[in-house]
Amino acid sequence: MTAGALLRVAVLDDYQQAATGLADWGSLGPAVAIDVFDAPVPRAEAAERLAPYAVLCLMRERMPLDAELIAALPNLRLVVFTGGRTHSLDFAALAAAGVTVCHTRNGEGGVATAELAFALILACLRHLPAEFARMRAGRWQESIGSTLDGRTLGLVGLGRIGSRMARIGAAFGMLPVAWSPNLTEERAAAGGAALVSREDLFRRADVISLHLVLAPATRGIVGAAEIGLMRPGSVLINTARGPLVDEAALVAALREDRITAGLDVFDQEPLPADHPLRALPNAVLTPHLGYVTHTTYRMFYEDTVEAIAAWRRGAPVRVVSG
Repeated sequence: MTAGALLRVAVLDDYQQAATGLADWGSLGPAVAIDVFDAPVPRAEAAERLAPYAVLCLMRERMPLDAELIAALPNLRLVVFTGGRTHSLDFAALAAAGVTVCHTRNGEGGVATAELAFALILACLRHLPAEFARMRAGRWQESIGSTLDGRTLGLVGLGRIGSRMARIGAAFGMLPVAWSPNLTEERAAAGGAALVSREDLFRRADVISLHLVLAPATRGIVGAAEIGLMRPGSVLINTARGPLVDEAALVAALREDRITAGLDVFDQEPLPADHPLRALPNAVLTPHLGYVTHTTYRMFYEDTVEAIAAWRRGAPVRVVSG
């Protein structure tokens, strides 16, 4: 970038058009030009539309940057992504291109995600979406719901969010049980749950909630076999990452009306308008709202502005090495 030229910054995937109101972008000064994108940039258009920008500000994993796209962005010098980690960036390619990568703090995603998970659980068990629609249509009380007290809550993953889920479940009178690949009895007890095998969890639990990080070892960890073990009428909740679940197997089970699902995350996001999950009445769907709160967004965007300012001073903060 030549001396005196504008530093062009793209704020991507600001679906709620919230970025400009939650941080002081003007503090970056008149030499910085900010463009906000409130809709996804199609992959086929990304190279052309993003080529002018020196800085890309990414909301979580909404806009992947692979090696091919990075090579097509000759002006790119800084990437700031929200949250503490991401699987959607080719860090090696960014480093080879001389691009600095920074992240923000995590916000209140753990608290917010656990709360949303229980909102989905209650929506599934009390048939809330259908009853909302019936009330709007002038109808009255057509479903019969279920309670949480005395039910078994199966937690696949018992980290920060899973442990919070266990505490909330216990407050509802639920019995939390947990499994993850490396979970021990001691760690399970500390997290507020009893350790069980994966098969036992899927057989026993009335509600199963997923709280694993997506990695090669966990992709598809809930497949047709696990879904087949679930009790008729049980509920599967996913507020973690869509690819943890074999989506085709889940759709098949929902079509058989064996189980109910509360889903906040999907293999493809935004979820296509014609996706089969949208047509299934026993799937309660939300558009990846788990971390979407005012507090978290304000932190994300304030940290993004701070990261750009620090990078311009030559002292970048929260730098990711790869």
